[in-house]
Amino acid sequence: MTSSDERQPTRHRRLFWLAAFVLVLFAIYTGGWFYLADRVKSQTHNAVAALNADGVEADCANLEVGGYPFSFAVSCDNLAYEDDAKNIAASAGSFKAVAPIIQPWSPVANLRGPLRASIPGMVPLWIDWDDLRANINLSWPLPRRVTLRAEGLSGQTDPADDTDPVQLFSAGKAAGELQPNGQDLDYLGSFIDLEIDPDAIGGRVLPAFDATGDASLKNGVALIGTHIESLRGQALNIRNLDLSSGTASVTVSGPLSVDAEGFVDADLMIRIKDPKAVASILGAAIPENKSEIEQGFAALSLLGNEPSMPLKVSKGRASLGFIPLGKIKPLD
Repeated sequence: MTSSDERQPTRHRRLFWLAAFVLVLFAIYTGGWFYLADRVKSQTHNAVAALNADGVEADCANLEVGGYPFSFAVSCDNLAYEDDAKNIAASAGSFKAVAPIIQPWSPVANLRGPLRASIPGMVPLWIDWDDLRANINLSWPLPRRVTLRAEGLSGQTDPADDTDPVQLFSAGKAAGELQPNGQDLDYLGSFIDLEIDPDAIGGRVLPAFDATGDASLKNGVALIGTHIESLRGQALNIRNLDLSSGTASVTVSGPLSVDAEGFVDADLMIRIKDPKAVASILGAAIPENKSEIEQGFAALSLLGNEPSMPLKVSKGRASLGFIPLGKIKPLD
């Protein structure tokens, strides 16, 4: 027998054992995947049941777990939450979250609108979008980061509330990112082509504008999962808030808070680009102070095309440097 004839069975045995090893690994992987899928499904059902046991009606209709073999995909036909004791209700369309096997802690979720929400002290809302996507970096006890991106965003009062719906706002694109920072909660966000309907702000008129923001909510981590009944007692540090429309832009930074009586207090620094254009926008938005605003900004424009000055709010009374802007009503 030649040496080549002796090597042939050895090669075949190696291929056989390699194939068997691959099949065993695949069987283990398949069993593990379906075990974890069943655990995800049962844990989700248990979480919903626990909520319902506390007097809340929550539902993830037709919950399914799929995506085998390369990912986990959790989906529902619609989401619903109702708490009669606190008079809170919310519902949305279909939901799907997909996490690749190689990155199980970084799922990507899609939610279809509309989001219908009813919260005490506010008219029922109907918020809709063309596309809404969330990227989540999971961790314990809180996610390291949650990022939301939406296109074709709009809001109105709920037309099912037995009244004619009032348009509130629309935006071509919107994005937001939340992440814990110690005990505070950091936010980065932006809007493109944001329009606020005059009916939503007492007939006041604002042009479409773009916005970017970077802020931190004090003790925001402790507020997660709690029902916030009021803005009173809350504090915010604005690292940068930029609003722009055409040649006009306003950049804001500094601390802002709401006291126990609902009055806003703030010590902000404002940088203004094209003061005359900003004055025109503010004059239309605050017509009762139009004359003072125009006079003040005319003097402000003498400082250049991009002056900076303090915005003070004390017990709701706002002034931009020496320019009075009126009074902010106490917040609920």
